[in-house]
Amino acid sequence: MGVWDLLLVGLVILLGLCGVLLPAMPGSLLVWAAVMWWALKDPQPVAWWVLVGATVLLLVSQAARWSLPPRRLRMNATTRRMLACAGAGSLLGFVLFPVLGAIPGFLAGVYLFERVRLGRHADAVAALRTVMRAGGSGILAELFTCQLIAAAWVGAVFWG
Repeated sequence: MGVWDLLLVGLVILLGLCGVLLPAMPGSLLVWAAVMWWALKDPQPVAWWVLVGATVLLLVSQAARWSLPPRRLRMNATTRRMLACAGAGSLLGFVLFPVLGAIPGFLAGVYLFERVRLGRHADAVAALRTVMRAGGSGILAELFTCQLIAAAWVGAVFWG
């Protein structure tokens, strides 16, 4: 597989990661489709193992999301900015503290956004709880899964 093909797959994975945070885009499906395209174009055993792992992870993630209470965030400009901050925090946490840092990074992104918006610690913590109960936990589960798949793809490309 050429450099341009790998770059295109990486861009689709990045678009899928951003799509997880947007309600109208099927982010996890885009990430999975990019990995599948890569595995079909570069038929090596490591590519197929990454595809199988991605499929299993996404199925487990979807089962976990379906087991959570069916709640939705009300999307407005504030919620979109809050999700952008949460996604940036999750990505930063994923890179700084490999893998497990994504979860506290997501929570820190929501907390910092709410702290700036509301001003007080107690109000920000209450808003964080509300966001996580209203659907933030499902978004976090899907985003974390897609980050794991993206990291596996990057690892397979560079070291596979």
